[in-house]
Amino acid sequence: MNKALLAVATAMALLSSNAWAEQVLRMSHSAAPGNPKAEASTKFAELVAAKTQGRVKVEVGASSQYGDDTESLTNLRLGTLALSANSQGTTSGVVPQFGVIGLPFLFKGLEQAYKVVDGPVSEELAKHADAKGLVLLALWDNGIRHVSNNKRPVTKPEDLAGIKLRTPPDPMTLDIFNALGASPGALPFSELYVALQQGVFDGQENPLMNVYSSKLYEVQKFISLTGHKYETTPVFASKMVWAGLSDEDKKALKEAALEAGKFNRELSLKADTDLREKMTSAGVQINEVDQAPFAEKTKSVYDKWAKDYPDLVKLITSEAAK
Repeated sequence: MNKALLAVATAMALLSSNAWAEQVLRMSHSAAPGNPKAEASTKFAELVAAKTQGRVKVEVGASSQYGDDTESLTNLRLGTLALSANSQGTTSGVVPQFGVIGLPFLFKGLEQAYKVVDGPVSEELAKHADAKGLVLLALWDNGIRHVSNNKRPVTKPEDLAGIKLRTPPDPMTLDIFNALGASPGALPFSELYVALQQGVFDGQENPLMNVYSSKLYEVQKFISLTGHKYETTPVFASKMVWAGLSDEDKKALKEAALEAGKFNRELSLKADTDLREKMTSAGVQINEVDQAPFAEKTKSVYDKWAKDYPDLVKLITSEAAK
């Protein structure tokens, strides 16, 4: 082999070696800086790098840099995006079974929710995700959700009448607020602040950590602690990308997702108590809510979802009752 050919062969070998040594996987999420989802995504990237000795690098695209949640799910299924810390509501538009986690007033608190979603429920959901080209790595936390608005404090279901309420593109959340008498409408989270600021919507529903990190409290007068549903943050890998990873790297990514999930949940638990005082100090009026009349008004939601997904509704309600 002459020197020129040897040089080319050597360069190609080095490129091949470098490509193997550092495989770059892009990861999307829609959360603002400081949100537990954003912090956990950064932690996940650090853990993957450590666990793979640098073979795999995760590049995190925060605040919808790599597309909003809907776009990210599409790109995962096409294989043009590797990873996403997505939203439960948006996910249910592709894998409708994920909506069942959000049955109204199912959980009394975050610890109970974690116990339920970490059991047979996640195993069942992983099967449905796989059928749609998505590998479920973990279910991080996205909090127990509350209502905010600019009209009045919500203390009873009747207070929601006539309130234009933004929801995720999520059939479960729409069902809940239709049952409660609000006027719900879906909108991507990335557009929410401006929509509230301009009065396109009167209110919205989110966990306190999302309201705070995205500064929604700046454009909302009232927060009512309805606790109407719980949501996870499903962390997915593209099934097409996943197939190209070694077994060793697959194991590392799964372990990293679970460890980052513990970190995410710690931050979420802390935020649920700490942020009330911060937003009250900023001038937001926060009120407690008697959930009983709200739960009574949303019984029809259980009937509807039990008809469509009887086995899964039975599973999650029985797990929650333990």
